[in-house]
Order: sequence, then C-alpha cells, then structure tokens
Amino acid sequence: MEKQGKQFQAVVGGKVFTFETGKLAGQANGAVTVRLGDSMIFCAATMGAPREGLDFFPMTVEYEERMYAGGRIPGSFFRREGRPSSDAILTARLTDRPLRPLFDKNMRNDIQIINMSLSSDNENPLDILVVNASSAALHISDIPWGGPVAAVRIGLIDGEFIVNPSYEEIEYSDLDLRIAGTRDAILMVECGANEVPEDIMVRALSFGHEAMMPLIDVQEQMRAEIGKPKAEIELHALDEALVDRVYARAASEIAAAFDKGLLKAEVAKVLDELQQTVMAEFVDSEAEDAASQKKDFGEAYEKVMTKVVRDRIINQGIRPDGRTVTQVRPIWCEVGASPRAHGSGIFTRGETQAFTLATLGTPRDAQEVDNLGPTESKRYMHHYNFPPFSTGEAKPLRGSSRREIGHGALAERALVPVIPSQDDFPYTMRVVSEIMSSNGSSSMASVCGSTLALMDAGVPIKAPVSGVAMGLIKEGDAYKVLTDIQGIEDHLGDMDFKVTGTEKGITALQMDIKIKGLTAEIMSEALDQAKEARAHILAKMLETIPAPNPELKEFAPRITTVKIPVDKIGALIGPGGKNIRALQEETNTTIDIEEDGTVFIAATNGKDEMAARERIEMMTETPEVGHIYTGKVVRTTDFGAFVQILPGMDGMVHISQLDSTRVNSVEDVCRVGDELTVMVTNIDPDNKIRLSRVAVLEGWSVEEAQEKDKPNKKSGGGRDSRGGRDNRDRGGNRDNRGGRNFSNRN
Repeated sequence: MEKQGKQFQAVVGGKVFTFETGKLAGQANGAVTVRLGDSMIFCAATMGAPREGLDFFPMTVEYEERMYAGGRIPGSFFRREGRPSSDAILTARLTDRPLRPLFDKNMRNDIQIINMSLSSDNENPLDILVVNASSAALHISDIPWGGPVAAVRIGLIDGEFIVNPSYEEIEYSDLDLRIAGTRDAILMVECGANEVPEDIMVRALSFGHEAMMPLIDVQEQMRAEIGKPKAEIELHALDEALVDRVYARAASEIAAAFDKGLLKAEVAKVLDELQQTVMAEFVDSEAEDAASQKKDFGEAYEKVMTKVVRDRIINQGIRPDGRTVTQVRPIWCEVGASPRAHGSGIFTRGETQAFTLATLGTPRDAQEVDNLGPTESKRYMHHYNFPPFSTGEAKPLRGSSRREIGHGALAERALVPVIPSQDDFPYTMRVVSEIMSSNGSSSMASVCGSTLALMDAGVPIKAPVSGVAMGLIKEGDAYKVLTDIQGIEDHLGDMDFKVTGTEKGITALQMDIKIKGLTAEIMSEALDQAKEARAHILAKMLETIPAPNPELKEFAPRITTVKIPVDKIGALIGPGGKNIRALQEETNTTIDIEEDGTVFIAATNGKDEMAARERIEMMTETPEVGHIYTGKVVRTTDFGAFVQILPGMDGMVHISQLDSTRVNSVEDVCRVGDELTVMVTNIDPDNKIRLSRVAVLEGWSVEEAQEKDKPNKKSGGGRDSRGGRDNRDRGGNRDNRGGRNFSNRN
C-alpha cells in the first residue's frame, strides 16, 4: 500500500502552520497532525452510537502529554505516563470550551476527541496546536458540527502585539492571551496579564480574532478538498406543544418564587414542590410509559424555568434574586481566622464563601514541574477545593476534578503578576481555597480570599487583586450583561466571563460561552462593567486589611539570604552533604543553596538564624591580609604553630611571631587546642597563609606586621586554603616528629 497523506499550510504572524491528514489513524472519523516549528500535535475525532436515556450531549476532550515528544523518559516509578498532569487537563479544558457550543445540544451520540503530543521543540507551546488540531479533525470528519474554529496566542512586548510568541517571548510579555473563535465571533478567552488596562485588552481581543483568519481559511480548504460528507443523525426532540402547556400552567408561579427574596436552597425547594404539583397534572403515573412522560415533563419544566428567568432579565431587568444587572451581592471579609496558619482570609459574597489559607515555605518546597514546557518549578501555587457540603449535597469525596484544577489555575494566574520576586521575598507560597458555600463565582471568591490570606501572612504583594464573574443573557439583538452572576444565572445564561485585576489593570481573564460567539462590543461592555464591580469589591476587602501585615505570623518561618562565592558551595555542602546536614541539625534551621551561591536560611527564631548565618559566613569566608581571626591551634612544630582561622583553613604563626618577647619553645606559649588571636600578614601564590600574634598584641598596622614578619623560603608557609599542610622545618627537612618532607609539592 502506498503512503497516503496530504498537507495544507497557513501562515500566521509570519509562522507556518502545517496541517496533514490521511497518513495516520484511518479508522477515526477525522484525524490530523498540526505542526508549528518542531512542535507537533496529533488529533483523532470519533463518533459513537447514540446513547438512550441521556439528557445531555456526551462529549469528551482529552490531551495526552507524551514525554517522548520532548526526548524524555517519564520520572515516575513505572517510567510511563500516568494520570494527566494539571497542565494537560487545563489544555483539554481549553480545547473543549470553543468546540462544545458549535454542536447541536440535542445530539446524544458519544463524541470523543483525543490529542497526543508527537514532538515538542521547547520553543512553540502546544496548547494552541491542540485547539486547531481538534477543530480540523472535526471539520474534515463526517461528525455534524458547526465549525471550524481557530486559536491563537497573543503577547504584548514593548507595547506591540505579537502573534503566537515563543516560550522565551512569553517570559517578557505583559500579556499571555489565548483566544479562539469562528470567522464571525470569539468563543473562548483565557488570559494572564500584567495589570493590562481594559482598552488595551479590547484591542488585543480584536487583534487576535483577526490574526486567526488564515487558520479558518486553511480548514475550509481542507473541508472542500478532502472532507467527508456530514452524517445524518437522529437528534433528541422535545415536544414543543408540551413546553407551551407547561409554560401556560407554571410560568407565573415560577416567576413568583423568585419574587419572595428567598435563599438558594429555599427557592430550589419551592420550585421542586411546584414541579411535583404540576407534574401530577401532566403525567399519568399508571401508564406504561410513565417514566418517559416524567422525563419529557422534566425537560419541559426546565425549559420553561429558563424562559421565565431569561425573559424577566431581558424585558424587565429583574434578576432571580431581585438585583439590578450591575449590582454586586453583599460582601463581608475576615482575616486571621486560623491561629496557626501563616495567613488566612475569609471572603463571602452573597451565598458564596471561600476560606483561603496561606503557607510559607523554603525554596525546596517549590513544586517541580514535569511536563513538556520549559518551566521546571513553581514557587507560588494555588489549589481550589469544592467539597459537596458547599452546595448542601452529600457525595463521596474523590480526587480533584477537572473543574477544581481549572478554577485553581485561574486563581493562581490572577495573583502571579503581584507576587514579589524571590530576591525580595525568598519564600515558596501555597494558598488553598476551601469553598465553604457556593452559589456562583466561587473561583472569583478564591481570588479575593487569596489576596486576603497573602496580605494577612505579610507577603508584600505589589497590589491587591479582586475578581468578579460577568454573565450574559442574549435573545436576538437584545442582551443584558450581568455583574456578579450567581449559580442559576450561570446555568441558564449564555456566558461566564471572569475578570480579575488590580486598581491599575487586568491580571486574568477567562470566558466560557454557550452561544455561537460574542462581538467585541459586548466584551468591551462586559470589561467596563467588571472594572466598576472589581473596584467596589476591592474597597470592601481593603476595609478589612488595607495593606499587607508588616511582620510575618508567629509560626511562619523566617528566611534570610546569604551570598557566598560559587567556588565555596562545595565547602559549605561538604563530602556527601556532611557539612550542610550538621549545620542544619546544630542550628535547628533549613538551608537551601542555589547554583549562583545564594543561600536561603529558614529558622523559627532569630537566634538560630543568626547562628546559622555566622557559621556559613565563617565556612565560606576568604581570608584577607590584615584581617584578625581567633582560631584554634591544630598543630605545633619547633618553628611555629598552625592555627585554624576558618573551617578547613590553617595558617602558620612563626615562633618569632608568637609573643612580644623571645620564645624558646612554641609550647611555652600555646599547645594544640588553645585559642590564639592572630593577624593575616601574608598569603603566597600557593595560598599558604602567614599569621602573627605579636601584631595583635602590639597593635601593629598590617604594613608594620609585614615588615617585621617577612617569610623566607625556608621558614614560611602554612596550611593552604585547600587544606594542604606544610610540614617543613626551617631547613625544609622532616620536623622533629618525623613528618614527611613536602618541600617539593606544587
């Protein structure tokens, strides 16, 4: 069989995207590879048979990050990939969001989209390729779908927008914007930013939408040349006559339930009771198809409730809880709720509450990152937990869901621009948001709670960050942008647009959308409305804690830094880590050493920190002529005494320099183990150190000491800075205890 395959190319921002299909995975409904530079993604899209009894569209998007793509073997015990990494899960979520709105929601066929990394050049990020590969695989397949979509990344360097920046360029960019959309509108936004103003963000969105057009064009070309005819599938159909009947019977009572000022659980109870009452009128419980009738009625009732809520917002500007479209729910905050945590903050907005706790650690606590990107570690981490009691439910506890990982990553990205540098604050920081109650916008509550917790911990963040979730109800050309959406507005609405930022500008964006796209005008309005809401929320937070605490909490570690010469790192660590282990045990500290010679000392009290610092400075100090040291005598000879002035570093005091008067025997002045205070008078080219006790006793200057203690070739020397001893006597022969003659060394 001859090799198959056909290539298509698109040029975006001066870079060539190569799409290829027909070579791999011939049994999938659609399969492509997409390449940018030497980064390459494979995607297969497959459709299964319809599943009976489902009331939702069953689609899954997966991204399998293969370490071979970067020429690496996985670091796990099994040496193979296991559970997807957080980055892989985030990429799968990023891909799902622009694809899902373009499927008919009445489909019940299983759709599975699997992406795999085939090559990673450590220059071009893979996540954008995954979105484009998934769209292309769907578009050329026989799977019914309303695409194509395209995705690009936008950077901002020195005031200029850049399309699809490299990893290196992203490091210097004030913006990391990932945007996906169709030819007509934007579907998905995911963004981290360095306090970028709203007007620049709107320009970036428009710039990104225009930049993706060549990727739309190439997919249309692929579809025209090699695309399969779209399959005819049976769609789930709801009896619209039934919907009309339920609307006539229940609409007014549903509306009345929202006018009573009830809490979420109370409204849900009223609506459930109403549903049971009306269902008894519409369903014959004795009929053979009673189960089917109940299912159809449930769908009709849900559709009626959606229509009632949306009509009230569009036509009357009345939201389910009675707020105006720009009104934020009541807020209260608290800090210091945990006596032992290094920092804690409670942020409550309406019925949504996040309790965030901060922990400060040493550099060794940084998270190691094992993926195909260039980042090796993270010193700031945010984790988000959503226990079932937060929504009044009882469910088994499992591992972190994709949603929890996604919300945690968003809150982390929101705070990264204001986290102090390691030079200014040498700590690893972990914050965990425990969602205590949820009725919408819990991820934004996590952002606010994290800000409170970090400020309570005394972390000198550059500016406080607040966040708000914006919603949208759109019917035809009429629409309403909603500030601070709650759960029902998220569920029944068309958009969940999350915005975080400081007083100066935006730090993160995330947009999920259920309709087929948004215009730049609507997003601009949402950003402006969000800015006002963020300012209101931030003011409430600052009433509780106006600035980071000036001191760390009692139980937080104290970390200071010492800079040592790089060539002294080995001496500090010692053979097999002996020196550093002993130092940590003896001073009750934790010590980390960077490759550039930066030493981090973590201690729970100042006494231990000072002791460790002094020991490190002694162990890594380089002796200088004229400096005075107090050290122990480690050996005596007939011509002088050897004194350890620094750890592993000896110098020789000639017998003539031991005392102000004549000395007949070295041991008349000192013995092994005694302490002597001496001045360094000379360091020769071989790093042998000459010392003088007389210079200290007489108060000589270094010049006087050098003049009166001139070493000669037959009587100088000492233990050099590399630890070698000089056992020469005045004649360069063996000493009186039979020491070996080292006069010919070096």
